Amino acid sequence: MSNIVIRAASAADLDTITEIYADAVTHGTASYELEPPSRAEMGTRFATLTAGGFPYLVAEKDGAVLGYAYAGAFRPRPAYRFIVEDSVYVAPDAKGQGIGLKLMRSLIAAAEAAGFRQIIAVIGDGHADSASVRLHEKLGFRHSGRLEGSGYKHGRWLDTVFMQLSLNGGASLPPDADSLPERKFWGGQRRIEELKTEELEN
Repeated sequence: MSNIVIRAASAADLDTITEIYADAVTHGTASYELEPPSRAEMGTRFATLTAGGFPYLVAEKDGAVLGYAYAGAFRPRPAYRFIVEDSVYVAPDAKGQGIGLKLMRSLIAAAEAAGFRQIIAVIGDGHADSASVRLHEKLGFRHSGRLEGSGYKHGRWLDTVFMQLSLNGGASLPPDADSLPERKFWGGQRRIEELKTEELEN
């Protein structure tokens, strides 16, 4: 599988991305969505993530997209800005070929380059034999929590497992002013102050 290329996703990939995710929603337990989102909804999610500067990657072989991975905000409140949550999905006929590992390695590198400090994996149906749990363990993620019976899908209760990986020194160093989360936050704060000033002047 050495001819697999990991690259930034584009809008042209969204039809295949939508199909891959639809299969995961319909047949799997990693996602707690019960109905596959439409192509339009997947496009909106993609646009929101990429506009925020978050990495969104695809694995491609011979022109075909075989999987995708992205990082997004873990929670919307600003103190969480240094943490991202990862998602990775592989097409059904491409599983077991190391594609998820390649995607995740590239995603981790992209998140690290952006200056994030933690990647959180929120794994649905996170039992010990879960492929997603094993993948994250292989990449150095540590177990950091479990919500028992937190999901109900396909007629059974599912546990949610939390795993995390520290980047860029994690919590041992202060925030980097040049990191993406800091630049976005302080840029937003400046814009708020500008709007307040404009209101006072009007």
